[in-house]
Amino acid sequence: MKKAVKMALALLIIAVLTVLIAYATLPYLNYIFGALILFVIFRPLYHFLVGRIRLRKQFASVLVIIISIFVVLIPLYFLLNTIIGEIEQLLVDKTLIIASIEAGGHFLADFLSRLNIPVGVFQTKIEEKAMELASQAVNYTSVFIVGSIQSLSQQSIGLLIMYFMLYYLFTGEDSDFMRQVSVAVPFNEENTATLLEEFRKIVRTTLIASGAVALVQGGILTIVFLIFNIQGAFLWGFIAGILSFLPVVGSPLVWVPATIVQFFQEDYTAAIAILAAGLFISVIDNFLRPIIQKRVGEIHPFLSLLGVVIGISLFGLLGIVIGPLLLSYFVLTVQMFSREYLSGKE
Repeated sequence: MKKAVKMALALLIIAVLTVLIAYATLPYLNYIFGALILFVIFRPLYHFLVGRIRLRKQFASVLVIIISIFVVLIPLYFLLNTIIGEIEQLLVDKTLIIASIEAGGHFLADFLSRLNIPVGVFQTKIEEKAMELASQAVNYTSVFIVGSIQSLSQQSIGLLIMYFMLYYLFTGEDSDFMRQVSVAVPFNEENTATLLEEFRKIVRTTLIASGAVALVQGGILTIVFLIFNIQGAFLWGFIAGILSFLPVVGSPLVWVPATIVQFFQEDYTAAIAILAAGLFISVIDNFLRPIIQKRVGEIHPFLSLLGVVIGISLFGLLGIVIGPLLLSYFVLTVQMFSREYLSGKE
């Protein structure tokens, strides 16, 4: 009885500490996952520098971190800076928003008038809605800029946490602390190794297979939009790349509406070009994604779709990787729990 009470108290202490730590690290959870993802990506390079080049662990870790900044953060910064500029320009330009909505409204009004359906009230509603959306767009831009400035301090702290964690992940890979963390995992060594390998597989597959598809689809649409001088080309290309991580919906959510808008604006050449590019990248998706996934590691399409939807809503862009990982871990841990604790196998 005394042992049971102590066990209950111990579990209560663990639970309370877990909640406190989770609450304290919640604002920086994305950066913690970011460090783990960068660790998986650059781990082969680190081992090459330590094993083949014979660099000291500390120096190799710092060198890999510097390389990761030039390879990942700096290009990402310039890309996001360009996209934010396009968002501001696109949202502040009320005329473009109103023109796009009114073009569709006039098209529908003409169609309804041919059917002898009164369109006066309908057209007025369209114009009112256009003005309302334009005002909301300007307000959103102001809030977005102010929010970005206010979050700079948290982002700076988060990046420091991410790179400090990445440094100690490299230098302490074989340390006593990492072995203690492995022991704390409530599964046997085989299943613990499976969890670690699943993490590497999900990160590799998502970043290589889905990342390659996203780069191709987003890049092609961006080039087509630039050729036909469509405002926000980098923004729409970036959105198409992000949406391409959804294996069912994907980039058609960008190029189909873009084709319709150009058709409403009577720019038929641009509409046909965007439609052709959209159909082309959709065909590429059906061939390129399975080929790369087969070489890197299979992820079930439903797992990827649901995982990305859940992950983005919780973690933002990093949810593209974290979402499928969480779902995969959920399935794996249930299977492991069943094998180890319900079937009687150790």
